[in-house]
Amino acid sequence: MSKQQPTPPHVDAAEFAATRWTLVLAAAAGNVSPRAHEAMAELCRSYWYPLYAFIRRHGHDAHEAEDLTQEFFARLLAKQFLSGVDREKGRFRAFLLTAVKRFLANEYDHARAQKRGGGQKIVPLDGLESEARYCREPAHAFTAERLFERQWALTLLEKVLARLQAEMHGAGKAALFDVLKGCLAQTRTESYAALAGSLGMSEGAVKVAVHRLRRRYRDLLRDEIAQTVAGPEEVEDEIRCLFSAL
Repeated sequence: MSKQQPTPPHVDAAEFAATRWTLVLAAAAGNVSPRAHEAMAELCRSYWYPLYAFIRRHGHDAHEAEDLTQEFFARLLAKQFLSGVDREKGRFRAFLLTAVKRFLANEYDHARAQKRGGGQKIVPLDGLESEARYCREPAHAFTAERLFERQWALTLLEKVLARLQAEMHGAGKAALFDVLKGCLAQTRTESYAALAGSLGMSEGAVKVAVHRLRRRYRDLLRDEIAQTVAGPEEVEDEIRCLFSAL
């Protein structure tokens, strides 16, 4: 293994002390940190679309779903936003799904009685873009819960790809990434020889570059998942759950 490669973000117990979800869990347990609210807000901004899709699949129209999504996150990030966090649940994904079900069941009438979200834009939700994205979902193939799980997995993979792209561009390897990113799924539409020709590299060098790109993608995937679970022992199981949702 080349020592010039970025250090893989191994998810050990020490590093979990600084992940976003563990900061929230620590605050919920009474170890209040000024970073906990920021960490929770970042998680909400990252994973708003699975919630929007869940609410839409529950029968709310586009306008209602947008307002309810904002209202849900407004309440979640209010002063008592940690009160419902249960460390035993372990995973932000499970917590969020339970919380939105409770919100829709118990708080909908109250939400209808006032401006949902208080006019706040808690998450970067563009109504037209959100609805266009939702309209591409299978019409009847998934329950609301199944759709939530699938979109959670897809959102996470998009975040990982964006992180990898930013790293490669920052290292001056934008052209290499753009040509080789199609190889990340272990399949490719072009031969290594064809890829080598387009990059002006040897076929062997391309194979090495693809291997390194895939390895870094896996490292970043594990790191991103680590941000949403309570401990390193949960990462592998969460990977299996997310890929089964796809």
